Amino acid sequence: MNEPYLEVTFRHGRPIAGYYYLPRSAKDKSQRTKRIEPGLVIDFTREGKPIGIEILAPDKITLAVLNKVLRDLGLHPAKRADLAPLKAA
Repeated sequence: MNEPYLEVTFRHGRPIAGYYYLPRSAKDKSQRTKRIEPGLVIDFTREGKPIGIEILAPDKITLAVLNKVLRDLGLHPAKRADLAPLKAA
């Protein structure tokens, strides 16, 4: 997978969590995590490559917050449309 994408879990029509998949190969597996910002957890491979960001508090995450995290990881910023599913309900 070369393009990041967002997967959202809903309950009763409201987003309760999300996962922002980062570019990775099929063999990349999460070996450690790092909790940051309110409600974010980054998954890393054994080699330290970030492969995803868990969004545990969707109502507290903004595009600016996500993009700061992505920038700190050396990744391309997300677009407003990328987070649209979190704001849909």
